[in-house]
Amino acid sequence: MSTPMEISISVPNSTADAIDAVDTSNQNGVVLAPVAPHSPIIPDAAALSSPIVSNSPAVSPSFAVAKDKFLVSVEVCLKPASTARIDDIRAHVERMLEQRSLSYTNGPIEVLHDDQYLVENVQRICICDTDEWVENGEVLLFWQVQPVVHVYQLSEEGPCEELGSDGQHSSFNEWVLPAKEFDGMWESLIYESGLKERLLRYAASALLFSEKGVNPFLVSWNRIILLHGPPGTGKTSLCKALAQKLSIRFSSRYPQSQLIEVNAHSLFSKWFSESGKLVAKLFQNIQEMVEDENNLVFVLIDEVESLAAARKAALSGSEPSDSIRVVNALLTQLDKLKASPNVIIMTTSNITAAIDIAFVDRADIKAFVGPPTLQARYEILRSCLQELLRTGILKNLQNEPLEIQTFTSLKDKLQSCQMQDVQTSLTLSRQLLEAAEACEGLSGRSLRKLPFLAHAAVTDNFNCEPGKFLCAMVSTANRERSELPV
Repeated sequence: MSTPMEISISVPNSTADAIDAVDTSNQNGVVLAPVAPHSPIIPDAAALSSPIVSNSPAVSPSFAVAKDKFLVSVEVCLKPASTARIDDIRAHVERMLEQRSLSYTNGPIEVLHDDQYLVENVQRICICDTDEWVENGEVLLFWQVQPVVHVYQLSEEGPCEELGSDGQHSSFNEWVLPAKEFDGMWESLIYESGLKERLLRYAASALLFSEKGVNPFLVSWNRIILLHGPPGTGKTSLCKALAQKLSIRFSSRYPQSQLIEVNAHSLFSKWFSESGKLVAKLFQNIQEMVEDENNLVFVLIDEVESLAAARKAALSGSEPSDSIRVVNALLTQLDKLKASPNVIIMTTSNITAAIDIAFVDRADIKAFVGPPTLQARYEILRSCLQELLRTGILKNLQNEPLEIQTFTSLKDKLQSCQMQDVQTSLTLSRQLLEAAEACEGLSGRSLRKLPFLAHAAVTDNFNCEPGKFLCAMVSTANRERSELPV
């Protein structure tokens, strides 16, 4: 458990040889003038678990009807005051996508002002998951895609924490999902190796197996996720974002969703043998929630080693013997929840060696979440830079618009032989890459804090331009690395 788990994702072969380069994409995630391919695009079928495109060469590809299409999620967030029926919104958006013949790449879709119904009810429409099917910044043409529209409305209630009968804090916090508090969290988390996609696919399979009534004695799964790794890598945020995303994707099957975040410290009592009873009482409350078959429940146990400490340590005398009862109670309650098809347990740990082996064995996915790689660091800092430009904290003093390349695009252009263009148009992106290289060893949490610290280090921070800011970020990163504990 102490070594990173290899995470991979199968994607179709690049279609760069099959279609012309598409340069008409804009920042709204759509292409208004799709380019017809010269030949049908047929991905490697062995590499896909989902339908592939198959077109007849005798028909013009622009008008060909694909037998199977790529399934691409389109998420529609309603305005808080909207009272429109979800089915009506979904049907309206499906008609809009069909009439506009848009091409698909990740990002928001502009709602046209002449579509009064959507303007009144919809806050935003966003295309997701196209990265599963394409490489190198390509797009999916409209005839390749079967959009799957998910309509949702954010809850603004916030966390609910009730006091116990003895006046002590509740053993858990509860959110109604999808929650406004977690809006945008999924997109802000940047990992490589397809970790987020892997978790989405796992959850879809776990819920499908439960829904179809697969015999658990023949095929075993527990709906338990364990994310482990050093502090600051976003494990807890990833769990919350995953719950938010799944509540949106499965809203047609589960109209209600809840996130239960366990307060592990509240489950320990000064009275001998009471801690095990508190764990059992907590899961009794969760069991009552999952009795509603229309309610999808996510249980998050952060730093799970505090509840599932290795019993071998207790037997050796290095841990209180009462911890054995806590672990036993936890394992028993998890086994009981296995019979409920509408619950997913998500856990995190910084010290996997301290977790009881019986709990580790119950986890379906044991994914290592390590420090961000160079590409992840670059993309995290790029998102921070774009946000500071959007808010006006960083001021573009040039007349021309700033273009900040993605890591893949920058890498390709730096490797090209057009060195003059590299020197002129990619200066800002190269500075950002230098800052990302200087951040090696910093956690994701530190990276998100770095732009603030860099801005505070600039002399005239009310009139800060991006180049000067990135220079300050490099020096700030070097200082932060020098202060890391050895």
